[in-house]
Amino acid sequence: MKRILIVGAGGFLGSHLLEAAVRQPDLEVWAGVRESTSTRWFPEKGVNTVTFDFEDAADVENKLLNTLPEGEKWDWIIYNLGATKCLRYKDFDHINHDLLRTFVEALDRTGMMPEKLLYISSLSAMGPEKERDYTPFSESMLPQPNTRYGASKLKAELVLQMHNAPYIIFRCTGIYGPRDRDYFLMFDAMRKGFDFSVGFRRQLLSFIYAPDLASAAIDALRRAPVREIYNIAESRAYSQAEFRKIVSEKLRKRVIVPVRVPLFATRAVSWICEKIGVMRGKPSTLNTDKYNIMKQRNWSVDTRKAREAFGFNAPTELREGVSESIDWYRKEGWLK
Repeated sequence: MKRILIVGAGGFLGSHLLEAAVRQPDLEVWAGVRESTSTRWFPEKGVNTVTFDFEDAADVENKLLNTLPEGEKWDWIIYNLGATKCLRYKDFDHINHDLLRTFVEALDRTGMMPEKLLYISSLSAMGPEKERDYTPFSESMLPQPNTRYGASKLKAELVLQMHNAPYIIFRCTGIYGPRDRDYFLMFDAMRKGFDFSVGFRRQLLSFIYAPDLASAAIDALRRAPVREIYNIAESRAYSQAEFRKIVSEKLRKRVIVPVRVPLFATRAVSWICEKIGVMRGKPSTLNTDKYNIMKQRNWSVDTRKAREAFGFNAPTELREGVSESIDWYRKEGWLK
């Protein structure tokens, strides 16, 4: 048996990581959570829980040392704790970088460093690249993040490298699937008859279905060499029109009006939404950091390295994944 600890197991992606892990008969599965973490989407059986105060290095060390029997440790760790939107830009650094550094340093000090530590990063760590010829992103390209979110993920990657941790880094593209709220907002807008996109120049989008990503994480822990970075996405990219057609067919929506919003207008609206979010004390999905992500034209990804290292090939094409996601939203009453 291998022990696996999934840090940041609450919420959308965390629940899929747990589900993938508990399906493995040779894994003892642990969820590393905050006191406030909802366990609503946890599997009914097969999950042990350890609660960390990630803000307190002493508490993290204490839990690492005293949760398991003396002298034992987790063989694998998936670190999924992070934030994709924040009220203040400095919170990206704190949540995505500082808390990871605290955790990795605690692993070092306690002698609890696992055999492999898989970090869920983001393609946003790369920043815009090949915007003219749409060459797919490869791991050899130089990261140049142009968002606070992307920069914080890159800084987190550097923490793992500087500590010489046995890391595997997943740079993931757009993650969608059951329980996700961001793509749900797009589906709901299309259900109402509108598809909003940014800018007038061609944009290539890439996706990864959350259950496929979770399965890939387990495969990588089993077979991939450490101290490597892998791009994780479906093997092909899609235009906005292709994405809209797939969603409209599943929604049985004959007419969806494509609304292209100029970049200057999107930037202004993003700024306003961000300020409203600050006043309400709740991060807005649309903000100036997200604007830089939306205006990026090229999100196509080369996944050959992951395929060669551990056999990764996302089995769920966008059409199937969208269908399964919308079915789930309908079942749960999110979509009418």
